[in-house]
Amino acid sequence: MNFLLDNLSIGFSVALTLQNLSYALIGCLMGTLIGVLPGLGPVATIAMLLPATYSLSPVTALIMLAGIYYGAQYGGSTTAILVNLPGEPSSIVTTLDGYEMAKNGRAGPALSAAAIGSFIAGTIGTVGLAAFAVPLASVAIKFGPADYFSLMVFGLIGAVVLASGSLPKAIAMILIGMLVGMIGTDVNSGVERYSFDMPELADGIGFVVVAMGVFGYGEIMQNLSRGEIHRDLLTRKLTGLMPTKEDMKAMLPPILRGSAIGSIIGVLPGGGAMLAAFVSYTIEKKKKLKPDEVPLGKGNIRGVAGPESANNAGAQASFVPMLTLGIPPNPVMALMIGAMMIHDIQPGPQVISSNPELFWGLIASMWIGNLMLVVLNLPMIGMWVKLLTVPYRWLFPSIVLFCAIGVFTTNNTVWDIWMVAIFGLCGYILMRLGAEVAPLMLGLVLGPMMEENLRRALVISGGDWSVFVTRPISAFLLLMAALLVVLILSPALKKRREEAFKEDD
Repeated sequence: MNFLLDNLSIGFSVALTLQNLSYALIGCLMGTLIGVLPGLGPVATIAMLLPATYSLSPVTALIMLAGIYYGAQYGGSTTAILVNLPGEPSSIVTTLDGYEMAKNGRAGPALSAAAIGSFIAGTIGTVGLAAFAVPLASVAIKFGPADYFSLMVFGLIGAVVLASGSLPKAIAMILIGMLVGMIGTDVNSGVERYSFDMPELADGIGFVVVAMGVFGYGEIMQNLSRGEIHRDLLTRKLTGLMPTKEDMKAMLPPILRGSAIGSIIGVLPGGGAMLAAFVSYTIEKKKKLKPDEVPLGKGNIRGVAGPESANNAGAQASFVPMLTLGIPPNPVMALMIGAMMIHDIQPGPQVISSNPELFWGLIASMWIGNLMLVVLNLPMIGMWVKLLTVPYRWLFPSIVLFCAIGVFTTNNTVWDIWMVAIFGLCGYILMRLGAEVAPLMLGLVLGPMMEENLRRALVISGGDWSVFVTRPISAFLLLMAALLVVLILSPALKKRREEAFKEDD
């Protein structure tokens, strides 16, 4: 316990500096903004802002990017409750009861339930991350190349199981991402591969270029093709923000259940906030109603408190495998790993020992950021709703320009701008074909790491492939991966996946 308190004191001493507090506030405000505005999201925004982090210290950059991620969870709930329009996929289930409460004149308690639930869940998630990260990292240090390869195989298969949409398309996206990651110079032999004798491709295709193209430009094209979104704005003034004593009694158990669910599911590869929110809502719906209690889907505060707690806890928990194992459980964490690599920090268990200020500073900033979001969001609800009146066609030119300037500053070459445009078009085509592009980024991040560990394991073993099944950790992970494959092929899981993600389609 003293060890944990000592480390947290290091973290707060880092997070409470003026610079880091300022960037945490910027990240939280920006996250809330992009959560409120449909058509933007944390993945696209973080992808666009990666070049802007070059001038920042690593810990400051990660604090800002993390603030954008969990800030978006808050912003998404605001529009879900007030205008029946989820700014984030994880807020879809919040619309079911939140908007009904708003129509019944109880928007204030619904918004307070979302804010209080998110803060409690964020606090629980931060404490859980601080408590379990070090033991997990100490186990991860024992991993050899074969173990890491098997872990990545397990992670990618898990991402396929939990990815929404078609399984074959999710597998295809991961494979495409892995193939894109192989372009460039082979680190072992020094021979160029898949570069078509183009010197610009000798160093491979940059992570920032692909992320900004697929998520930035791709999302812009997709949103423009939909036309303007109808926004059913509530005209009456918000009154009575604070929930009643009965509301507090009703929402506390769902908050605790949602926090526990999000903390578990957020760690899973491909899981994260959206799946955690859905599972939480499903559990609340199965709970027996009390006498005179409003059914879920008709304006029950439990239908807001549970999912909102779960999605925020899921967002916090997803940092655990990213920081301790170097494995991204979702696309946002893939971008966070990209940000660490930009600053020459190798993600994995050694981060805790080699960069304790970064690790513990980021954890401490999460609690501070959650507190900032509670203080900022409720008084500023009116301003966030007014932003919804801005037509998207006025927003996208500035986004396109910002992307172009950002990617140009990465290497000071026009080639990268053309590559962003090409990947943006590819991302748009993939979205139109119904393919989820998020697994592509996981494949791009994990593909080169998988190849490197595969080849290192074979070099160490003298080309003996049995090393992957003779090492206990590797054998266990491969067994778990095989069980996931069996689950993927089972009709029962296919049906459950379709039910789980039908709200998102």
